Amino acid sequence: MPSHVHSAASAASRGGARRSHLDLPDPEVPSVGAITWSGGLAATRHLQEQGHRRIAVIGGPQHLLCSRARIDGYRAALDAAGVPIDPELIGYGDFHHIGGYERARHLLALPDPPTAVFAGSDEQAFGVVEAARVAGIDVPRDLSVVGFDDLPMSRWASPPLTTMRQPLAEMGRVNTQMLASLMAGKPLDSTRVELATTLIVRSSTAPPPSR
Repeated sequence: MPSHVHSAASAASRGGARRSHLDLPDPEVPSVGAITWSGGLAATRHLQEQGHRRIAVIGGPQHLLCSRARIDGYRAALDAAGVPIDPELIGYGDFHHIGGYERARHLLALPDPPTAVFAGSDEQAFGVVEAARVAGIDVPRDLSVVGFDDLPMSRWASPPLTTMRQPLAEMGRVNTQMLASLMAGKPLDSTRVELATTLIVRSSTAPPPSR
């Protein structure tokens, strides 16, 4: 899911068409977001610590800044570990179940498929798990999956999903505080607040299978 929330109703009218297309927060419009680059880095490092080297990523729409930031974090983790980046393992979906499912079907059909997938949203991760099930691939024994968001249903998925938690409740609280300050005529300390993501480890990740 996109990871920033504008705190003024006039955001769309004040941002230019080019800025909107790239999903860039207008610096003049107060907004709250999550640090998605570090989330992509942490998700990929978790898989590396499990022993994975053949790690794929499925981002959201390529034009969205938050999607590109998550994939940039993935790239940074591979680069820091000295793992060559394979373009075949990098794809873009739509942040929804079907995008994860379709892209995962392609990844799992590769001659040398990944042993782990970092999906740019929990919904896409659910699609990856479904694609693995259809292909007769067990998660996490044969394929590890990490999502992004920590939706309420993630802990009840089968298996429970390892994911990067976006502080959605905190984002909403800070957004409300910023609105209240603006309505009271008080100056803001900053027009952009970035909150940290947190790795939530559950049962969808494990060491890679022996090949």
